[in-house]
This record gives sequence, structure tokens and C-alpha cells, in this order.
Amino acid sequence: MAQKIITAPSFKKNYRQLPWQIQQKVDKQLRFLVGNPYHPSLKMHRLGETGYWEFYIDFPYRAVCRRSEGEVELLFVGTHRLIDRWK
Repeated sequence: MAQKIITAPSFKKNYRQLPWQIQQKVDKQLRFLVGNPYHPSLKMHRLGETGYWEFYIDFPYRAVCRRSEGEVELLFVGTHRLIDRWK
């Protein structure tokens, strides 16, 4: 099921600050996300008991989003260490 992607200003700002190679990985993962939010490469999972979800970009980089029926709002992309603030 294809997902509609909404990109928050915070995500765009984070993305612009990433190294070019990581931006390329983000782009690849977003293509997976649009087509199948359960693609194994994403390792999508809820952040604790919150309404936020995390998915993998690569080992040290992750993205945070909110999900609803047919829609994903991208909120943050950065290192795994920074994800803790969303929990």
C-alpha cells in the first residue's frame, strides 16, 4: 500500500545538515517507505508507548515519524543517539 509522505520543516532542516552520503541513504529508505512501510530494511518500530515511530537509515542514523492511515509525517532524521528525546 503506497504511503503519502508529509515532511515537517524540522525533518527538512535535519536532512540538509546530513552528509551527502547519508542523504542518499535517506532517499533510498524513503522510496521503501512510500511503497511498503514494513519493508525489512526500514525496521520500523514504535518508540516505547509514544505515538512516534522510528525507522533505520543505516546503523547510526534513524528517522522519526508519526503514522496514520495511508500517511506518514516525517519529523526528524539524525543519529540514533538523538532519537532518545522522542521517547
